[in-house]
Amino acid sequence: MNVAELSTIVVWGATTAYALAFGAFAFDLARRAEVSTARRVRVAEPALVGAATGSVADPTGGASSTTRPAEDGAAVTDGGPGADTDEPRGDAEDAGNAEATDADDAPAEYRPGRALGIAMSVTTLGLVLELAGIVLRGIAAGRVPWANMYEFTVVGTFVAVLTFRLLTLRRDVRFLGAFVLGLSVVALGLGLTAFYVPAGAVEPALQSYWLVIHVTIAVIATGMFTVGVSASGLQLLKESRESGSPRLSHPRFGMLDQLPSVRALEGLAFRINAIGFVLWTFTVMAGAVWAEHAWSRFWGWDPKEVWSFIVWVVYAAYLHARTTRGWSPKAIAWFSIAGFAVLIFNFTGVNLLLHGKHSYSGLDTGS
Repeated sequence: MNVAELSTIVVWGATTAYALAFGAFAFDLARRAEVSTARRVRVAEPALVGAATGSVADPTGGASSTTRPAEDGAAVTDGGPGADTDEPRGDAEDAGNAEATDADDAPAEYRPGRALGIAMSVTTLGLVLELAGIVLRGIAAGRVPWANMYEFTVVGTFVAVLTFRLLTLRRDVRFLGAFVLGLSVVALGLGLTAFYVPAGAVEPALQSYWLVIHVTIAVIATGMFTVGVSASGLQLLKESRESGSPRLSHPRFGMLDQLPSVRALEGLAFRINAIGFVLWTFTVMAGAVWAEHAWSRFWGWDPKEVWSFIVWVVYAAYLHARTTRGWSPKAIAWFSIAGFAVLIFNFTGVNLLLHGKHSYSGLDTGS
């Protein structure tokens, strides 16, 4: 087994760890949904029981009572303070008390459990494995390991997960774990199966220190945008649930009630995307300087150059909308998602479909 093969095995191990972490994060979200459902039952139960038994609240704060006429015309009080009756309770009251017991057995509020701890630990293990795979790939190739689509995918997912992990040290954003890890598992799966190429030397145009500068900044920006779009997606889901969406009103989506407010999620996405935008600006600038060194021109309308600029324009529009009055959080979130969609097309579609001087996927696409 050579170093390149060992690198691939280690990356597969990182992918497996991320998949396990995704499952644990998803289980934690299910617990959040359970807590939200139990809380709703607690709120609704008193009113339901009162309606079923026909009780009337005592304005003095005592127990409620119901008065009914007796057969001889005397008034008989059921369920009042100190009342003693041998009459069996109705089925509706029994059902109400059973529901109350179930609600009492459920957790009163969400508390991080063992699943969340396991998810964070396995995520850290995955990061260590993926970093080892990147280093081994660089040793096998004899260069920085981000010169083709496979390597960019591996490094990009590493940055995305690392960004998420570092954010958890400053803020409790572990609710993003299922989404960041889910995207990372899908990306690594594609990278290992569809984008993989053997380690080797790169084309002469890439043999420059600008490969380190330009692509490093691009991959970090991509990782930031991945975390930002995860927050924007959660924001849209939570806002739709709060707006009464029939589908998202189902109890299975109760975990959305346990997330931060729509404004908080939108603010988190904005801060992350703003950093990503600054980095992407340097990506475009460094690419122009590298193009001048390699091809004696700063701009040549190459497909990769054009779509990189389109990514910049969409995220610039996102930031402008965010700082302009009249734009709702929902519309701003859709800008974030549109920017990420264009970014993904720039990485996949442009490399595989629109051939130009930046066609460095390393794949044989029949061109």
